[in-house]
Amino acid sequence: MKKKTLTMILMAGICAGMLAGCQETPKESIVKQKGAANIKEYESTEQTGSPLQEMLGAPEHYTNKGTYENGALVIDTDAEIILPNVESMNTYAVSAQEAGQDLIDNVSQAFFDGAKFYSAHTYNIWTKQDYQEDITTLKKYKAEGNLDPYGYGKDEETGELFFDIDEVIARDEQELQDAPDEITKEEVTPSFGLEYWDGKGEEMQKAVDTNEFWGVAETAEGIFDYHISYQLAPDVVFKIERKRDDIVDSRELSEWLEGEYGIKREEGQESGISEEKLKELLDISKEDAEKMAIEKVERLGWDMEVYGWDYAMFYHGENGVTEDNVLDTGYIFRFVRMVDEAPITYTSSYGGALEDMDSTLTPWSYERCNVIVGEDGIQKVEIFNPYHVGDIQTEHVKLMDFDSIVKIYEQMMEVSNANVKEQQEKRTYHIRKIALGYSRIYNPNADNDTGLLVPVWDFFGGFDFEGEGYSGKNSGEFSTQSQMTINAIDGTVINREIGY
Repeated sequence: MKKKTLTMILMAGICAGMLAGCQETPKESIVKQKGAANIKEYESTEQTGSPLQEMLGAPEHYTNKGTYENGALVIDTDAEIILPNVESMNTYAVSAQEAGQDLIDNVSQAFFDGAKFYSAHTYNIWTKQDYQEDITTLKKYKAEGNLDPYGYGKDEETGELFFDIDEVIARDEQELQDAPDEITKEEVTPSFGLEYWDGKGEEMQKAVDTNEFWGVAETAEGIFDYHISYQLAPDVVFKIERKRDDIVDSRELSEWLEGEYGIKREEGQESGISEEKLKELLDISKEDAEKMAIEKVERLGWDMEVYGWDYAMFYHGENGVTEDNVLDTGYIFRFVRMVDEAPITYTSSYGGALEDMDSTLTPWSYERCNVIVGEDGIQKVEIFNPYHVGDIQTEHVKLMDFDSIVKIYEQMMEVSNANVKEQQEKRTYHIRKIALGYSRIYNPNADNDTGLLVPVWDFFGGFDFEGEGYSGKNSGEFSTQSQMTINAIDGTVINREIGY
């Protein structure tokens, strides 16, 4: 039942995210149709010297509650209004940074100054000790009668377990015979195109990581797995994560989770840890952790600042976070690029999704930079798709006033949730923050690695839902999910998931 409820919650979130801005704007809508031609219509406005908030007529707080679909849909807006402290905004050309050696060196030096790098292909190979420990663990599970320790389940037709514990033990015992006593450290330079030996015995042959780097960095601050991927160009991804010695079982799920998803804040929430308990487990102050993160990110030279933060917890197990399975705690800091003192707004959406499964386009995801810091320092870093911000395209671009934007928001929230009854009996949105900042839009049909930075309004929040035999609550107070994104220039709705 837990898995079923969780699946329903996830599906509801995905449906809501994809509906916003995805549906064709109706003829009677006050929203203009999207299209490349609209970009050419962007016009400048004279500067008055007044703050942007005054020019747009934006209040400090906005409250409204609308009920639709005979009570099945409620849009409850009780939101703080956040604007950059500027007098005007521009549009900018933006492109994907070239994923060449210069970019790799920049990231490597920023986070691993003075480190030694080794190939992960040999560094992470299992030794005799690793195999023996795995055999011991599996035999312990078997002795306890736990033949499916990872919850893989059974084949519906044969009734056999997908995880054959006896077969895995036998394979481990075989691999143990030829396993090395110690790992081999093969020093390398982070780059694409490194060769490595793949396979065993007579089947061993040379292979090449053409658009990837798999490495391990040894530093004075600890040992880190370091992975760079350019397999889905123009997307380039840097992932850094501290190696740990407290993993209970290497096959069991263990990962860092943000407080937004792991802290128990809603009534009836089945998994999670209380914020009070998490604070008790913290061994570093937010101020010290933030200082560590900023020192690293500043070395990238990308003019990034902390947009927001959250708690983070490292847990193990397949059934979510509990008070008993949290191994470590810390903070996650979300960095965004500042453009003329205005931020590129952070949302939980990665962008780069496809409009449909039959699409042959190669998408381009958003720029992201998230850093997790714990008691031992940097724990995890994820950098996605760094931008190159080019020239101004429209200076002091004319923006729609706040009242016009809000009318579009309220109409389109109703339109994009018109089929709510097909999904749930009732859905109540809670919009708790409305923010103006930049977002990148692009036309993948024309070019998948260049676009435009435009001012947009994001409406952040969550929603409660009720269905037959399931329900969920999200007050939206801590949400980083934008339930609606509106181009501040022309009022078109932007689908955050696909990026335009």
